Formats: sequence, C-alpha cells, structure tokens
Amino acid sequence: MDNSADSGTTYLDRSTGNQRPYWALPLPELLRELKSRPSGLTSAEAKARLQVYGANTVDAAGDAGAFRTLLKQFVSPLVLILIFAAIVAASVGELHDALIIGCIVLASCLLGFTQEYGASRAVESLRKSISLSATVLRDGTERAVPAAAVVPGDVISLSAGSLVPADAVILSSRDLNVSEAALTGETFPVGKAPGISPPEAQIGNRLNCIFTGTSVRSGTATALVVATAGRTEFATIAHAVRRQLPETEFSRGIRRFGYLMTQIMLAIVLVVFVANLLLHRPLIDSLLFSLALAVGLTPELLPAIISVTLARGARVMARQGVIIRRLEAMENLGSMDLLCTDKTGTLTEGVIQLNGCVDIAGEASARVRLLASLNASLQTGLKNPLDDAILASGSAPDEMAHYRKVDEIPYDFARKRLSVVTRGEDGTDLICKGAVANILTVCTSAKAGAITRPLDAPLHDAIEKRYRNWSEDGIRVIAIATRRFPAGKTGYGKDDESGLCLEGFLLFLDPPKAGVKEALAGLKHRGIHIKIISGDNRYVVRHLAETIGLKSPHLLTGSEIAAMSTDALFARAQKTNLFVEIDPNQKERIIKALRRARHVVGYLGDGINDAPALHEADIGISVDSAVDVAREAADIVLLRRDLDVLARGIDNGRQTFANTLKYISIATSANFGNMISMAVASLFLPFLPLLAKQILLNNLLADIPSMAIATDRVEHADVLRPKRWNIAAIQRFMLCFGPISSLFDFLTFGFLMFFFGATVDQFRTGWFVESLVTQLATMLIVRTTAASWKSRPSRLLFGTTMLIGIVAIALPYLPFAGTFGFVPLPLPLLGGLLGISLAFAVTLEIAKRFFFHRRDDKHGSLRGAAGHSSPTA
Repeated sequence: MDNSADSGTTYLDRSTGNQRPYWALPLPELLRELKSRPSGLTSAEAKARLQVYGANTVDAAGDAGAFRTLLKQFVSPLVLILIFAAIVAASVGELHDALIIGCIVLASCLLGFTQEYGASRAVESLRKSISLSATVLRDGTERAVPAAAVVPGDVISLSAGSLVPADAVILSSRDLNVSEAALTGETFPVGKAPGISPPEAQIGNRLNCIFTGTSVRSGTATALVVATAGRTEFATIAHAVRRQLPETEFSRGIRRFGYLMTQIMLAIVLVVFVANLLLHRPLIDSLLFSLALAVGLTPELLPAIISVTLARGARVMARQGVIIRRLEAMENLGSMDLLCTDKTGTLTEGVIQLNGCVDIAGEASARVRLLASLNASLQTGLKNPLDDAILASGSAPDEMAHYRKVDEIPYDFARKRLSVVTRGEDGTDLICKGAVANILTVCTSAKAGAITRPLDAPLHDAIEKRYRNWSEDGIRVIAIATRRFPAGKTGYGKDDESGLCLEGFLLFLDPPKAGVKEALAGLKHRGIHIKIISGDNRYVVRHLAETIGLKSPHLLTGSEIAAMSTDALFARAQKTNLFVEIDPNQKERIIKALRRARHVVGYLGDGINDAPALHEADIGISVDSAVDVAREAADIVLLRRDLDVLARGIDNGRQTFANTLKYISIATSANFGNMISMAVASLFLPFLPLLAKQILLNNLLADIPSMAIATDRVEHADVLRPKRWNIAAIQRFMLCFGPISSLFDFLTFGFLMFFFGATVDQFRTGWFVESLVTQLATMLIVRTTAASWKSRPSRLLFGTTMLIGIVAIALPYLPFAGTFGFVPLPLPLLGGLLGISLAFAVTLEIAKRFFFHRRDDKHGSLRGAAGHSSPTA
C-alpha cells in the first residue's frame, strides 16, 4: 500500500475493479486497504506502523538543521568576500596569506555555528514542551497521544478547536465545519461530511476529507488517517501553505541596518581601492586590504549574536513560565505598547462558579439545574469552563440516570447555542443552552414554575431588565430552553432550535483576579495600555473594567463595528478601551485598525475564534491550556495565564532587545572609527597600515567577548518603555563615537611615526594592539548609559573582555607572532600605547555622558539605537 498523498495515488476498488484515489473509495474498501477498523488500531499495530512510516512531522531532522546552520555561515556575503580574497591571494602565490585568511574564516564560521546551532537546539527543546497532541482510538478507547505518534490507519476524534494532525477521510461527523484557509486560501469554513468525492476533485472539493494544518471550526467528527508527515498534502505543497508570517519590526530594523552598513562599506572600499591604485600600490595588496576593510567594518557576527541573545532570553523566559514558539517575535514583545485581551482568566480568576440556577422570575429552580447538568454532561463538542462549573456545582445523578442521549446539535459561534436531545420517562426533549439574546430569538414561550405563558413583549422586557441588572452586578448569565418532540422523530438539526420554551437562567461568577489592578498598573508603568475585546455583554465588561480600575470613557459594540467602515474603525479604535459583544470575526478587524495606527499590538487569546487575531497581531500570546488552533497561531505561550508572568516576559524581551542593540552600537562605533582610520592612513602612509590578515585577526578577537553580550545586565530604565528601532539614532551614535576612535588612532599614528620612529612592522604591531584594546574599552564603556564603574558588566562579558585584552598585549611576544607579521614591542612603546588607550577610555566616558544627556533632554530618555515606542516612532 502506497501512503503517498500525491493526487495520483490510487487503491483498488474491489466493487468496480478500478484504481481510485482514497477520497473516491468507499469506506469499507479504504478500511480494508489500510488494515484498520472503525474502532481504530491496537497499541501494538500503531507502534509497528510508527517504525514503518516514521514520526508525523513535516520538519527536517536535526542533522539536516545542523548542516544548514553550518552552511549558512559559509554562504554569508562577508564570508564569501573573504573566501574570494583567499583565492586571489593563493592564485598569485601568496599561499601563506591565503592559509591564514582561510583559517580565520573557518574559526569565525565555527564560532558562529556553535553559538547559533546551540541556540536553535535550546529553543527547539522549549517548543517540544508545548507540542501538539491528538485524540485517537487505540485498543477501542479514546486516548491523547502526541501528534507525531499518529500513523496511517489511526482513527482520530475531532471537535471544535482541534488542529487536524494528518490527512484523513471522515468516518462520521456532526455539523462539521473546517477552516482550510492555511491550505486552500478559502476564507470561510467548509462543511465536511462522510461520503465519496469525485476522483478528479481538487483539494478544496474533497468534502469527505480533512487535511493536516487545517482546524475544526465547529462540530465533531471521527476520521480515518490516510497520510502522515511528508506524505500529506500540506507537506507536498509546503512552500505555498506555510503560514505567511509578516516581517517583524525587529527584522525590518535589521534589514534597514544592513542596507546602511552596505552603503557605507561599498563607499569606503571603492574609494580606498581606487586611491591605492592611483598611488601605485601593488594590485593584490590593495585588493586584499580593501576587502579586509569591508569585513572589518561590518558586524559579521550579528546573526549569531542575535540568535544567542534571543535563545538565552527564551531560556530565561521559559524558567518564568513563558515559552517562545517563534524566536524572532521576542523582540516584538519588547516593542509592544498595546495589549488586547479577553477578560476571562486574564483579568478574572478564570475559575467560573455557578452561583445560581433560577427560573424566569429569578427564583431558585431544581429543574433548571437538572436541565443544565444534562446539557453539560451529555454534550461532546467544545469543552468550556461554563460546563465544568455546572458539573462541579453538583447535580442529581439519580435523576440524570433516567435520561439517555438521543442526539446533539454542537455549538457554533454564529448561533452561540448548544443543544442535546434526551429521552426520559416523560418523553423526548431538546435542551438548548446559550447566550441570552440568542436563546430569546428562538423562544416563543416561557415557564415560571408549572405555568407556561407566551413570551410576549411585556415579559420579554421584564426578562431583559432582570438580565441587565444581573450583568451590571458582574454576573454572567446563560439561558436554558427546551422543546418537546414526539417519540418517533429521528434526526435533529439547527432548524429544530425553534419554538422553544424558556426555562430559566444560569448565573455565573468570575470575580476579578487577585492583584490584577496592581498588574495593570505595572503594565502601564512599562508603557503598555490594555484594551479588552470580549464577546460578553457591555454591562458585565464595564462592571469589570470599573472594578479593576481600567478607565473606559468609550466602548464599541459588535453591532456598531459591523456598521463601520475600515477608516471609521481606525479613527475610533485608538480612543476605545472596551470592545464588547464582539463577533469572533471582528477581533481581527480591531487588531488591524490598531496596527494601522502604528502601535505594536499584542493579543492574548485561547479560543478557536482567536486564531485570526493572534496571527494578525504583532505578538500573538496564548496559554498552555488553549485549544490547539489558538496555541499554534501564537508566537508566545504562557504556562500560566497571569499578567505578572506576561510582564516578566516583556521585561525579558526588552532586555534581549537592549543587549542586541549593545552589540550593534559597540560594533558599529568601534569598527567605523578604526576602518575610517585605516582608510585615511592608507592614503598618506607609504605602506598599508595593517595587512589583511591582521585586520581579520583583529576582527575575530574583538568578536569573542561580543558573544557574551547576551549575558550582560540591562539597566532598569531600559525595560520601562517599549523599544523601537531607530536607524537615525544608530547613525548619530556611529558618527559621534566613531570619530573619537579615529582621533585617537591618528594620535597613535603620530606617536608611532614621529615620536617613536617605529619601523613598518612595529607600526602595524603597535596599532593592532591599540586598536584591539580600544575596541574592548568601547565594549565596556558604551554598553551602559550610566558611568561604566557604576554599572557592572556580567561576569562572562567582563572575563572574556579582560582575557582578550591580555591576549592583545601579549600577542607580539608569542612564538607564532611572526606568522601574522607582528614583532615584539619595546616596553616604552607598549607603555605609551596603553597610555593612549587609557586617555581614549576617559574621553569616551565623557563623550558618552554628554551624548546620552543631550539625547535625553531632546527626546526623553532615548537610548542610542533604540527609541521609545510611540505611534509616530
């Protein structure tokens, strides 16, 4: 049996003798071909098939990931420049220089690989901690297994909110609607049911099939798995169906920074190369020197630094209960200035309690409690906390034993109702539970005690008034209604939810979470504003907002939003804190409107209908207990639904952002100054100030302590405001501190040439030492806006910086120094260079304080390369 998902895959239809694809095959034949049964596989059969078909994952194996990560280091444009330089050197007989350049390239790539691959493995292990599961029939009973363990022949059970783990054919279903947008681009859910599709049917027309990567919007189903892993339709067209993630603001900033550095690099390289040729310098030496300048100017370890910094931040956040699913999104967490959230479980305790079961007059009713218990215990669709609260409140098991389930009409977000049909000693009843407004629309009568009366306008108004009073007290209200059917009726559907009799109401309490007011104040202190987006009625949401201190002068209802144009919603959304009675499809519109206003928007949700909004938000946040489709759409998963946990995650995101920007600030200012110095010196000196191999070695040694920046401490002020990329600030930073470095380089040149009368080799050795030491000094000074002696670096950063500083001073005296063209320096010369370096450090400290003080006065605490978030940032 071929288990490929390719459209050409066929099975023998024994009833006709023809070969047919699986979606066109009768179910008994397909079960026979897959050697399965409606009750599913045994554990032994599943284990054996897992060995044959492999894990149900589309991702490549770890070894391939390691190879790709290593290969990526060598296909970097900067590395390719160096490889080209080595080839040029070797082709003209400079084998010694070519070998040294090659070794430096290899060392740099291996350094980047070990850091980046280690970071990716660490993050992958975190992702596995929240891996998806699937419900399968094994040994005749339902059990949850990892989605990776699903095999062909398995029978899977699905309900609203489930992600489909494999390609499958439907065995049975009830009101099944599947969202296939990720696979086919179809916006609206598609109805699915058992049957046979034509052999020529395309994916979107195979209405008896479900596919990997799609999700169940409503209803329930059991399905027979026919394809897993790389044999699914999802894998076959993976390049087209993978979630198209918008470019994050951080990624956009990195890209723009790359453009800036490329422009500077090309300008310097071309000018220096042409000028050296005009000065009749050797062609090969001039070319190698120019290429080395290009590499020396660019922070080539930036990808590795970003990976290491993000991975370390992800590990720290995991220990605090925040799992990063998409590493790049961590920077957006630091940039977030708006958080949109539902209220249940985030602003409230989330442990909903059934506070009362009452009739339409507000009197306690045992019958309403029994009807609610039957509905909650017999429904098999979407699990929800309201049903849990009903069952936890205690029911009458003796009375419930007299009823059996006949049918079920699952919940969906259009009806906002759920019905079960029961048969008891006194007849067959449909028991419908749902939102008050949605139940009232299908009721024609109401019951008070033993008396049933028409649901006329006065009674309707009285019920609405009582409902509003409850809601204004913060009580969530659900209605219960029934309808009696004749015993002989078979088959029930949504149309049977009409002519109902209103029985009463369920009153739920979900009090504000302890400490939520303080948590909101903490978020506000961090520059993050909260907006509530809820499907609950306006009175309940407003009551909660007032209780927790969330100012809400304006609110928008779902009906108002439905009548608004996109521009009108854009104008109103920024001024509104409460969005109430919201239809699930409107959440995405609200997020789009807020993002259009140039806010960095986070969205916290855990339901089926939250997935589009989670995907649209800059940072999608869900919880470990969320439905599969919401958790898969999120960038970040909270192991505990708590705003304090989220606040700590935001702090870590901002610390990660700050440390990444430290490397960029340090590397660009130090490299820019040194490379400008070398470019200018090469035009006026009768020799090249440094050889290409010396430039590359200088760059490699300076990069080693840079890898420890991920561990550095971050000042408290740097986590108080959202961070945004500011390319103009990077330019100002570089143009301020780069020339200071160049000034002291020229001072060093004068000291070496005119004061000490250094030879060519002494000049190059001396400047190499001074250049590396001043770069290390820049790292320790520029890493903080405070006085460097008041803000201690991390132990690892300080230790590696000191180690490389010792290596820089000792290098000319080591046995292999001649390999790189170095010579021992007289101690007076070395002492003079260290004095110049000390003077540089003092000057840099003074300039830093002036720079940041001026920037703070002008822009309000804007640190170097990252500004505070604002809609106009």
